[in-house]
Amino acid sequence: MPPLHGVGVLVTRPALQAMPLCRLLESLGASTLRLPAIEIKALESRRALAEKLGALQNFDVILFTSANAVRFGVSFLDQKRDLTLAALGRATSRALNQAGYRVAIQPDSFDSEGLLSHPRLEHVAGRRILIITGVGGRDLLQLEFARRGATVVRAEVYERVPVILGAAALEAVHERFAAGELQVITATSLDIGAALLKLAPLELRGEFERAHWLVPGERVASGLRELGLKAPLLQAESADDQDLVAALIRWRSSVSGA
Repeated sequence: MPPLHGVGVLVTRPALQAMPLCRLLESLGASTLRLPAIEIKALESRRALAEKLGALQNFDVILFTSANAVRFGVSFLDQKRDLTLAALGRATSRALNQAGYRVAIQPDSFDSEGLLSHPRLEHVAGRRILIITGVGGRDLLQLEFARRGATVVRAEVYERVPVILGAAALEAVHERFAAGELQVITATSLDIGAALLKLAPLELRGEFERAHWLVPGERVASGLRELGLKAPLLQAESADDQDLVAALIRWRSSVSGA
């Protein structure tokens, strides 16, 4: 029997990013329902960004913070292959590789703290670092690189916008929970979790509290607790699809006694 047979998962990632996770879950026996809590929108054109930042060769390191940063910012690289690129997380590195670029700096861990401990980024005084990212999010990298003496430029190329769902769509989700068809909710970022809690009417919020939430690590878990979520949390090592599924399989095995 597949390891996730009988597990229903509400996948809340933006539409384009939800499909690979859904396919992986379904290949392992789970059923999925997509409910994008946020959508990703571009902010600036490549021309506008280029005019603002100037020549890329002036930067010692160009850091992409997410796969979405690659999606909306990689065209700015303009096929230049001699740049020193850094990636935050495996998904970001894969996105750059798929776009035809080599990642020179990538930590073993998926978070900002891991990137900051990379040997090539420990001593950055006098260097220029470009961070390509989205609106909001953590500013730890920018602050710490500046504290270490680097000149840091932040280029925001996309924004996360909460999705507005109609009453019929939310009622359909509630019916799936009430029928016992969904037991797990993904919240692969704090933005997604916050948007999901905000859009849920009272009855659906009650179902959310009874489900297990699958989150990538302690930071998102703590953030959701601060927002008032009391539901049980399943912590994955990262937001990477394989890590999320591995955490879900561990939980499934523990509750089934396998």
